[in-house]
Amino acid sequence: MSTAKGIRIHDVSKFYGPVTALDKVRLDVKEKEFVTLLGPSGSGKTTLLMVVAGFATPEAGFVAIGERDVTRLAPFRRNLGVVFQNYALFPHMNVCQNIEYPLRMRRIPRAERARQVAETIASVRLEGLEERMPSQLSGGQKQRVALARAMVFNPPVLLMDEPLSALDKNLREHMQLELKDLQRRLGITVLYVTHDQQEALTMSDRIAVINEGRVEQLGPAAQIYDSPANRFVAEFIGETNLFRATTLDASESNLAVRMPNGDCTAARTCCLLHSGQQGFLSIRPEKLSFVNGNAGSLCAMKGQLENLIHQGDTIKYFIRPKGFDSEGTGGLVVMKMHNRGETPKFLPGDRIDFGWRPDDATFVI
Repeated sequence: MSTAKGIRIHDVSKFYGPVTALDKVRLDVKEKEFVTLLGPSGSGKTTLLMVVAGFATPEAGFVAIGERDVTRLAPFRRNLGVVFQNYALFPHMNVCQNIEYPLRMRRIPRAERARQVAETIASVRLEGLEERMPSQLSGGQKQRVALARAMVFNPPVLLMDEPLSALDKNLREHMQLELKDLQRRLGITVLYVTHDQQEALTMSDRIAVINEGRVEQLGPAAQIYDSPANRFVAEFIGETNLFRATTLDASESNLAVRMPNGDCTAARTCCLLHSGQQGFLSIRPEKLSFVNGNAGSLCAMKGQLENLIHQGDTIKYFIRPKGFDSEGTGGLVVMKMHNRGETPKFLPGDRIDFGWRPDDATFVI
C-alpha cells in the first residue's frame, strides 16, 4: 500500500526490560487523514507516537513516512511536525520568533521565513499577537502557537501528543473543532494521541484503540462506537450495558444468542464465532427504551427501577433486570433518554418493561 505522505507502521515492537510496550503493531495512516491513538494510561499510545517521531527506537518492525523508511533516522531528519502536551514554547521568544524557529534551523532565507510565518499565523488566527511573549498568552493561544510552529515548515505529517489536555472543558471542546477544521482546510496528515474518548470521537477520521501495546480495533468513530470488536472496546468507548450470552447459531453476521434467563434473541457481531461461544451482548444506554404493551420488534425484558438521575438534556435510569444481573455497576442496566416533555415518568421501585432492537446489540468476547 502506498501511503504518499502518510505513515506506515509495520509489526513494530518495543520493550522496556520485561515490559512489552508495543506488541507487533500494524497501522497505516493515509495522506490527509486524521487518525487518533486512543487508550488508557500505559496502553502504549504515546510510546507508538514517540517511535514514529524518532524519540524511541523499536526492537522489531519498521516505520515509513511516505515511501521512506525512517526507523533508524534521527528525529530532526524525519522532517515531522510535533506538538507536545506542554507546548514546549521558548519563553524568551515572542510568538513570531517561536513560529519562525524551525525555519531558521533549516536556514531558510529571511524574506521566505517572513512570508511563511505570516501565512501560518493567519491560518491559525493569531494575527495581532505576533509580539506577545508566551507568558502573555492564554492556554488556547499557546496551543495555536505550538501548532503553528509545528506546521510552518510544511511537514508531511503532524504528530500530536494530548495537546488539549491542559485546557478547561469549554476551551478544549472549542479547540477540538478548530483543530479539525484546520486539518481539513490545509490537508494535513495527523497522528493524534489522547485518552479522552469524546475527543477522539469528535475529531478523528479513524480511531485506533490501543490496549497493552496492541491495536484492539481500527476504524471510523461510528464503527468503533456502534460495532465494538471486543469487550474492552465496548467498555472503554463511552458507556455500555453488558449481558452474558451464549451463541446458538453463529453461521451469519446476525446471530442468535441465549440470555442467562433463558430468553433467546438476535445480535450483530464482527467476531469469528462458533455455536456455544460464551460472551456478552453490548448495548449502549441510548439504544434502550421503555416498552409499553406490545414489544413489537424489540427484545423486551422486565425489571425494577432502582434510581434515576436528571442530567439536564438527558435522564439516566438505573434498572435491575429480572432473572439476572448485568455486568455493569452493581449489576444494573443503564438507560439514557433525552429529557423531553413526553418522557415517561417513573419513580424508584416501579416495575418497568424495557427493550432494544436486535440491530442495536453487538455480541463481543
